[in-house]
Order: sequence, then C-alpha cells, then structure tokens
Amino acid sequence: MIQALKKTYKNHFPSSQLESYAQELINSLTDGVVILDELGTVICVNNVWSCFGNSNNAGIPDNKFVGVNYLAVCDQVRGSDAEYASAMAAGIRAVMSDKTSEFSLEYPCHSPVEKRWFVCRVASFCHENAFRILMTHEDVTKTKLAEIELNFQNQEKEKRALELIIANNELSIAATAFQSQGGILVTDANRVILRVNRAFTTITGYSEQELIGETSHLLRTDLDDTTFHHEMWQVVNKTGEWAGEIWSHRKNGDMYPEQITVTAAKDANGKVTNYIVNLTDITLSKAAAEEIQQLAFYDPLTKLPNRRLLVDRIKHALATSGRAGWVGALLFIDLDHFKTLNDTLGHDSGDLLLQQVSARLIDSVRECDTVARIGGDEFVVLIEGLSQHAIESAAETQVIADKIHATLNEPYQLGLDQYYSSPSIGVTLFQDQLLGIEELLQQADIAMYQAKKAGRNDIRFFDQQMQDTINARASMEKDLHKALEREQFQLYYQVQVNSSRQVVGAEGLIRWVHPKRGLVSPCDFISLAEETGLILPIGEWVLDTACAQLKAWQQDETTHQLTISVNVSTKQCRQSDFVALVKTSANKFDINPALLKLELTESILLENVEDIIATMQELKEVGIHFSLDDFGTGYSSLQYLKQLPLHQLKIDQSFVRNIAIDHSDQAIVRTIIAMASSLELNVIAEGVETEEQQKFLQKNHCNHYQGYLFGKPSPIDQFEVLLK
Repeated sequence: MIQALKKTYKNHFPSSQLESYAQELINSLTDGVVILDELGTVICVNNVWSCFGNSNNAGIPDNKFVGVNYLAVCDQVRGSDAEYASAMAAGIRAVMSDKTSEFSLEYPCHSPVEKRWFVCRVASFCHENAFRILMTHEDVTKTKLAEIELNFQNQEKEKRALELIIANNELSIAATAFQSQGGILVTDANRVILRVNRAFTTITGYSEQELIGETSHLLRTDLDDTTFHHEMWQVVNKTGEWAGEIWSHRKNGDMYPEQITVTAAKDANGKVTNYIVNLTDITLSKAAAEEIQQLAFYDPLTKLPNRRLLVDRIKHALATSGRAGWVGALLFIDLDHFKTLNDTLGHDSGDLLLQQVSARLIDSVRECDTVARIGGDEFVVLIEGLSQHAIESAAETQVIADKIHATLNEPYQLGLDQYYSSPSIGVTLFQDQLLGIEELLQQADIAMYQAKKAGRNDIRFFDQQMQDTINARASMEKDLHKALEREQFQLYYQVQVNSSRQVVGAEGLIRWVHPKRGLVSPCDFISLAEETGLILPIGEWVLDTACAQLKAWQQDETTHQLTISVNVSTKQCRQSDFVALVKTSANKFDINPALLKLELTESILLENVEDIIATMQELKEVGIHFSLDDFGTGYSSLQYLKQLPLHQLKIDQSFVRNIAIDHSDQAIVRTIIAMASSLELNVIAEGVETEEQQKFLQKNHCNHYQGYLFGKPSPIDQFEVLLK
C-alpha cells in the first residue's frame, strides 16, 4: 500500500490542483497518513490520523499537527512511551539518510480505557525535486489481541502438558509441548537432565545424547559461578521460579546472551519433583536493540554522538559544574569551504574528510570530554572540569582550541588526493545552569560565525570581554618572547639599609620596558612567564645582570661590600642544571659569591624538599647566601626551617603595613624576629614606609629594612646617585 501511495503521490499531481487532490486521496485511505518534509516537519495529515491523533505518540491536537516537527516531538517523549518514540525517530532519520530504505515499527498506544496497537511504515519519495517522508499508521489492535490470545492458549496447553508428564514422572515428553522455538530442559529433583527439546540442542550445540543423564552443570553458563549458582537455586526453591538474562557458552565455546527461566515443579505435597528450564537465545534482539541505540544517539558516518546525546551530556555537565564549581566549555567547529570539496571531489571524499576530522578531534581531547557531530560539517566539543576561575579556564580552553585548530589544519589524504582544510571555531564557557542548553549552543554558534567573518580559519570566544582578555594575553605572550632578544628588560634596584640607615645592599627587581606598553610591572607578566617556561631564560638574564653589577661595585671602594638579592622561582630552582648556572654566572664575572643572595618563597617547599635542600647546600658551599622571602604568608615550612641552609628571613610587607597600630601584626613580627634569632638567622623587613614602622622594628631587634622610606626601586644610574 505504501508503495502505491508513493507512486500515486509522485506521478498524478502535475497541476496546481496537487494539494487539494492529494488531501482528497489520502483522506480516502483507511490508515492514518502523515507526510513530512526533509526536516521532519508535518506538512499533511489525513482524517484517519486526526481521529486518533490526540492519543497517537505525543498527543498533539490534530489541528496543530501541520507545521510541528515530528522528530522533535518524538525526542521529547518521556515515560513508558519513550522507547518507542526513540525507535520511531531513529527509523525516520535512517530513512532520511538513505533515500531508498524503508522502516516499520509496531508500537502500543494504550489509554486508561482501552489497549491499541499500530504499525507505522516509513518510506521516502521525491516530488518536484523536494524530498518527502511518507508515514502510514495501521491500526492492528484486532490482530494483536488475537495473537496474544492464541499465544496464551498455546502456553497454557504447553504448561498443562508438561505438568502432566512431570506429575507421572514420564520420560516421554509429548511432542506438542516440545515444539516451542524456545529451548526446554527438564531435570529430576537432583537436577539430572531427563529430556531436552530440539530447540535446546540447536541453541546450545549439545546433542540430546550428550545431555540426558548429566547434571545441568554440563552447560557452561554464568550459573557455574558458585555464589551466583547458590543464590539462584535458593530463589527457585523459595519462590518456585527464577528468571533473568545471562551470558552462556555454546558447546563450541562461543558466548551468547540468553533469557532463562528456571521453574520448580512440585507434587501434591509440595515436594519438588522436577525442574524446568526455559531459555531463549536473545542474540538478535540484543543486536537490534544496540542498533536502535546507535541510530538514536550516534551519527552513522563518524560514529560520534549526535545532537540528541550531546544535549543530554551538556545537561549533565551543567548540573555537575554547579555542584563541583568548575567551568566547562563548548567549542563549535565548522569546516571552511566544505561544500567546495563535495562539489569538486565528490561526496565520498567529503565523507572521508569528516571521518578523519572526527578521529583528529577525539585524539585532541580527553576521554572524559565529548566530541559530537551535529550535522553536515558541524562538530561540537564539550570540555568539562576546567578551572573555577574565569581567566584560567579561558586560558585552558584557548590551549585546547589551539591544539584542535592546529591538528585540523594538517593535510588530509583523501584517496589519491591530498587535501587541506581549515576550521572556524567558536567558544563559549559555562558554569552552573545559568543558561539553557540551546542558548549555550547558540552562543558557540555565534562565536563560530564571528570567526568566519574574521576571515575563517580562526578561533573566537563568545564573550567579548573574555575575547579581549584572551587576545591581550596572547599578545603579551608574543611580545614576551621578543623582549629578551630586543633587550627590553631592565633590573631596577631597591636599597636595603641597616639600623643606622647605612646602605648594605639592594634587591634586584626586573622591569619590562615595552616600546608601546611602557613600563610593565612584574605582576603583569611573571605568572605568564612561569606558565610558558620563559621564566628560565629570564631568570638566567637576571642572574647574569646582578653578577655583572656586583663585579662593577667590587671595583669601587665605597660599594665593594654591597650585596644584591634576586628572586628565584620554583621552576628555576628545580632545573637539573640550576647549580651549574649559578656557579657559571658567579665565575664568569669573578664576584665574591657571599655578596649574591638568592631569595626563595615558601611555596618552593611544597614538593621534593630534599632535592631543594641539596641544591641549596651545594650552592652554600661556594658561598652563595639564601633568604626566605615573604616568610609567614605561604605554606607551613617550620618543620623544614632548621634544615634549610638559610642566611636570612624576610618579613613580608603585609605584616609591616599596619605594624604601628595592629596588635596581631606586632605579635607576628615579634615571633618571626625571635624565631630568626634562635636559629641565628639575619632578619630584614620589607615594605617599610614610615618612621613609626622602622622604630618598632628596630626596638624589637630587626636591624635591616627595605621600603619606600629609604628609596623606591630605580634604574642603576638613579640608584647610584642615591648611594652618593
């Protein structure tokens, strides 16, 4: 019938009367008819459909069906009908992807007052170059009820026959009871096999002769697991029956899934006389279920999750991010000029490119992330578990996007053709369920189009402020790479004095003199230098510059005893050749190593403490001094303090700032000074800006100071003027 309707609809409506004639035709049919366009939108229904439309599938009023997307309705179905709606949508999509295939599905459509069944048949056709989907819904309730009644009667007959045979303990099983397509095995009360039917031997591969007289243990199934076996038989003997799905082995060793029921047959006194095992090979039904699952949730070409599964995973990610506090990201990826590839090399090459892009995307992200194809040449990557801080999470996403961008720009081999493709990538970040799923996808889509407008082959963040931040960070990183070779760094010096205000040394502080940005504070670029690894060559430059200055001061009687302190980062200190670098610099400029002071922070003690101590000890042996910077603000290091070969503790300016008025700060400072004294360490306070602060420190036996009260950090020429 569906073929005839397709042919009629295709060949007999050449005139402007097509619409009215088509409606009249389908209204004359006894089956419900629905016609969908290429997107799954209802464009026509007949009167029969309207009669049961309110109860069919989603229950949309019949006058509102036209214009509704049938696939979207199926996707929204929840509850007991969800499985059939999902299978229906999957079947329709399969027909859409293969213009010649057909699909059918029997589904229940029950109401509180009656049970009904329908068979839906789906096919495709073209009319005036327009692709259409034709669906017919046949009411098969009468046939279904008759089938159910017949099966019930057959089961009752089979059951009565088996009970009769077992009650008489006959080994000759009636043929009518053993003609079932399901496997049947009968044992005695000791589980010795008495009889099997032909279906049982076909399924298991054992012959009747191999089974009769053996125990049921002969069948190598999951029931051979001791604990499971024991629990199963407990249930059978207690309730009279056990049913479940297990994996079993055929005689040749092949595994297969089966549905099994074990029933205990009892005599009039309630004593077990026999056990009946019914089993069904469900290999095909499981494969069909898996195929439906694949059609419903995965793209058939790339095997990636489709839009439906992606939406479900985004929903889960939104909920999880709200509980855990992390930020997630959506990357919307569109291949540039993909249509041109299809037009020139053909759709087979286009499909091959999509498959290779899919593989590269999967390789570019973690297993916990999701790569989905949502249509055509459009992909979405869902990244979970990013930093809780917006700037950091954006930077992490940029790294991932850059990796994807780079790998998708590498050449592709499409058969004999080498092809170059590029992506336009739009990015949006999310945290908690502040925005809906569709809104997030729309944001990523908009950002992708911004990348297209910028000339394609680019990455854009949806949030402009975030985009500006990412751009600024990328620009600074680019400039930072050039800063060393273009000699844009300078070492500023801040004076250090004793209680008599005599200059005893200086701290060397790096400054970046950028030709356009001007003077850039270390606060704005040191963390970036740490992340990019540029801190290593920058740190080496600082060390050489300080040693060169010490060499110059050693030539002058008035400055030859001055020290220079320089900060050493954790990454520098963990370099395998750090000791050699320091020694090389000191030897190259022939300085007194005791005048060079390396300042470390407490965070350096977080891991591999023994290695750090060994490094410090090796440098101490050649005369290098160490100062522990920002003491008391970082991680607890008291247990290691006595092991570190330190020369000095440095009181952080956060304790000095309110020392004249804050009793807590006063107590902390006194404690640090007392601790340093007991360990025979020198102590210096930084951030000293007022006379009151200096007097308090001096009164409590802190005799070295650094801060604006004595001088701001300045270039070497200005610093030397201060010395004079």
